Amino acid sequence: METRKYRTYTKEFKIEALNLLESSGKSTSERERELGITAGMLLKWRQRYRVDKERQSLEPSDLEAAQAELRRVRRELAIVSQERDILKKP
Repeated sequence: METRKYRTYTKEFKIEALNLLESSGKSTSERERELGITAGMLLKWRQRYRVDKERQSLEPSDLEAAQAELRRVRRELAIVSQERDILKKP
């Protein structure tokens, strides 16, 4: 069975693409065609990341950060619940 190979993009490419999208008056689909990336990819990057213009780095968007925190808290709750159940047993 053939494994699917996904194309990966560097952080620098993502930063530049998001900056171009923000600064140009072109639509997202036009910018994606010009850059040669999959349709919808810029929208996903814009949802997932925000560009720190001072350091020119990608950071998780507020939504992504909140979702990561929620996953962490749920994992911790599951562990604590298991520990509590173990201590309850006679």
